[in-house]
Amino acid sequence: MDIAISKAGIPIRLTDERWCHIVENHDDLAGYYDEVLITVEDPDFILRGYSGALIAVRSLGRRKFLAVIYRELSRKAVSLSRRTSRRRFHEHSSYGEKNSSS
Repeated sequence: MDIAISKAGIPIRLTDERWCHIVENHDDLAGYYDEVLITVEDPDFILRGYSGALIAVRSLGRRKFLAVIYRELSRKAVSLSRRTSRRRFHEHSSYGEKNSSS
């Protein structure tokens, strides 16, 4: 089990069981373990999901994004899912964005 600290300062646990579940359902993502943790800690922006979930989004290149879905439950939380996408995310729907100087 590893822990990432969200932008709100909440520890997000990624258990071995949860990781196995993610990889079983999204086998193309097996090599992204470290990127999932980095995405929670330092996303390009955060979107609001359903039922209180948050979606941390990080660019993996020009046309590929990693989206990590998680919930902040008091002082501890569990990563729920993640996926890569070529879909463009719109800034107007974001919960919070990474500050950029450009």
